[in-house]
Amino acid sequence: MKAALMYGPGDIRVEEVDRPACPEGGFVLKVLSIGLCGSDIRNLTTDSRAGDYPHIYGHEIVGTVDEVSPSCSEYAVGERLYVYPVDHCGKCEACRTGHSEMCEDAGDYTNRQGGFADYYAVTATQVSRDSIFRVPDGISLDRASLAEPLSSVYACQDNIDVTLGDVLVVIGAGPIGCFHAKLAKLRGAKRVIMVDINDRRLEQSLRYGVDDIINSTEEDPVEAVMRLTDGVGADKVISANPSTQAQQQAIFMAKRTGIVVFFGGVAKGALTELDTNRIHYWGLWIYGHYGASSIQVQKSFELAISDEFDAESFVTHILPLSKINEGIELTRTGEAIKVVLHPNEDEDVER
Repeated sequence: MKAALMYGPGDIRVEEVDRPACPEGGFVLKVLSIGLCGSDIRNLTTDSRAGDYPHIYGHEIVGTVDEVSPSCSEYAVGERLYVYPVDHCGKCEACRTGHSEMCEDAGDYTNRQGGFADYYAVTATQVSRDSIFRVPDGISLDRASLAEPLSSVYACQDNIDVTLGDVLVVIGAGPIGCFHAKLAKLRGAKRVIMVDINDRRLEQSLRYGVDDIINSTEEDPVEAVMRLTDGVGADKVISANPSTQAQQQAIFMAKRTGIVVFFGGVAKGALTELDTNRIHYWGLWIYGHYGASSIQVQKSFELAISDEFDAESFVTHILPLSKINEGIELTRTGEAIKVVLHPNEDEDVER
């Protein structure tokens, strides 16, 4: 099969490799649609595996069942499936208290073979857990592939209760920031303010319900948010980017008793200096968000494939797997909102 192998930071080569064997109790999925995620790009362009190469990444996986183990009765050849990358055990304390996003025995998707390939092996453990969803007939696989990046956005807004009348600031107008804007409007937010350093991305974000845009290289974003909110600040501020400076600024954009979310991870080892007096005297709630619980994964999948969310509107570029490097560059420059790759590009199949 063809696969995009990472040989080192920024060194991604599409090559022929052995197709994975069908796991006992599992199945092999023919990958037909897979999103290119910001975390994938971070992993592919840094020494993410400390020299342990080559490796195949990719985790926003949708396709059809191509081969099934005789001991797997749950799925059949030809079924259209979305595979969430993290399978939760359902037994640890975190899972049993409703926080399966913090599962202590979750599947390690960053170390097993990913989906930037023609085929992807799904193990018996994944089959027995909560990570596989059938894609209904008539729903495009490209649409379904957006369920994975939407899951964390959905979980975040569910957890902080973005609701009717809220003023929300999103720092970072990439795909995740645009998801936040769209979902916030669906949840009833009165105003969404988007902050970024890229004019192209800011302009694109207006498609998804953003009311005001701020280029933080051209004006002080804190002053701009305070001006737009008549000096009150926002109900909720989500820092959806890898910048420590954005996290510092976020706490000054929130109103008294507001909520500040650190959604995007920063560079490993980077530390953010925070004015804790501001947090203390303004009664701010600081929330670090990561992942999605089992039920939130299901709910986000249902939303992603609905007409209400209009997932296709986020997909600006569809490329064959062979052009993965082009997709990375389109995303990094801000020209693309969401790139979806099509492995098995030579086959005439329904996507």
